[in-house]
Amino acid sequence: MSADPALTRLGAAALGAAVGAGEVTAREVLEAHLDAIAARDGVVADGDVWHARDAADLGPDDLHAFLVVTAARARDAADAVDRRRAAGEALGPLAGVPLALKDVLTMRGAPTTCGSRMLEGWVPPYDATVTERLAAAGIVVLGKTNMDEFAMGSSTENSAYGPTRNPWDPDRVPGGSSGGSAAAVAGGLAPLGVGTDTGGSIRQPAAFTGLVGGKPTYGAVSRYGLVAFASSLDQAGPFARDVTDAALLHAVMAGPDPRDATSDPTDPADVVAALGRGVEGLRVGVVEELEEAGCEPGVRAVFLAAVAALEAAGATVERVSLPHAGYGLPAYYLVAPAEASSNLARFDGVRYGRRVDAATAEAMNAATRGEGFGPEVRRRIMIGTHALSSGYVDAYYLQAARVRTLIARDFATAFDRVDVLISPTAPGVAFRIGAVADPLAMYRNDVATVPASLAGVPAVSVPIGTADDGAGSGPLPVGLQIMAPLRADDRCYRVARAVEAVVGFDPDPAAHGAGVRR
Repeated sequence: MSADPALTRLGAAALGAAVGAGEVTAREVLEAHLDAIAARDGVVADGDVWHARDAADLGPDDLHAFLVVTAARARDAADAVDRRRAAGEALGPLAGVPLALKDVLTMRGAPTTCGSRMLEGWVPPYDATVTERLAAAGIVVLGKTNMDEFAMGSSTENSAYGPTRNPWDPDRVPGGSSGGSAAAVAGGLAPLGVGTDTGGSIRQPAAFTGLVGGKPTYGAVSRYGLVAFASSLDQAGPFARDVTDAALLHAVMAGPDPRDATSDPTDPADVVAALGRGVEGLRVGVVEELEEAGCEPGVRAVFLAAVAALEAAGATVERVSLPHAGYGLPAYYLVAPAEASSNLARFDGVRYGRRVDAATAEAMNAATRGEGFGPEVRRRIMIGTHALSSGYVDAYYLQAARVRTLIARDFATAFDRVDVLISPTAPGVAFRIGAVADPLAMYRNDVATVPASLAGVPAVSVPIGTADDGAGSGPLPVGLQIMAPLRADDRCYRVARAVEAVVGFDPDPAAHGAGVRR
């Protein structure tokens, strides 16, 4: 079937409308995106299921966004949408739209590895709630995307299957841990993506790749079928090239789920209806502790220009303090590893996943985990296990939990004064693959995103321009983070849409002369 490559640059809402009107078939839309994946992603495009090549066999320009492409399954889903339209059935706004799914969410009959050798070859027998809701909306899942192992990382370099490359510059990271989904959307391989965000793993990749990315209020999107990293923090959310598309996808995923004990039982905010309300009279607080936070000069300049544009659009802007935000990073890197230590204890070589046989059960456990887990996962398990150990739990884990409570209170106090809070999403632009070897330096990429995660409040990153890294990088995207009170996800999208309107950012790297090595 011939496919029009121009379809890969259309947004999700436009594609959904064209499919619904019969102007193009869902199968034609799918084939255009499969062609793009075959041309640019480094997969073996053959058969019902396409697999990524080994890292050593990837070309220097291959994005390596996908670990597996479920081509036959996607074609069946697209054909089903076309049959429904032909029968006169009313379709949803995203029916027939392709999507890239992070490989931490289960999909029945398709491999789920979490970017780890520990789960290599595991095929879950059930769908995550998010996966079910995508299918119910007629969204066509292309396959599973690369990620930092068990979602632990800020660059997607920690994947056991090799790093993903940034479509803006293939020598640079796309951010992490949801870098595969971000690269797929930014690179024209999918109009929509789903990631997960524990401490910034949607928002930071969105900033690095020029996308809109959202972390919903904790509990707004079911975690059933999401392989846990840190259970009190993990949330699935959308990637898209514009705010409308992100809001439409958020609306598909959000809502109560009795299979998830942490699911919010109330109806979610209507994020789509909020898009056209503008910011006239809205009170916007710039978080003093996050406004600079080690920001590169180019990032800070672009951020301040966007703040001025918001003010010109009618918002009231003031500086607001979150006094304990500066403690967010150390608190997060105790709470999240502690929960990871508990969650990953199940991978012991006995029940499922990789097993390395040895003479004793203890030796088998050690050998399995040593071979199955990469260095960053092992590091965080050790941190978390130490923080929970006898004699240290009060000094480390419980102290971090207290700081988390103080940060949540800071947010509540700030929202008594303003409607939303804003900051740069990340302190810098995308860095070169291999350039950040120090774990502490890598963790600092999360300095602006972890406070919202600890507080459980919703946050959205929206692109606001480009900056140079100061070393001749050329144009690389910069994101602005919008944070709102619990359950007020609609405010995030309302302000993001207003920012998008006044900034006018083009998400296509080619429009900025990007997409090549520099």
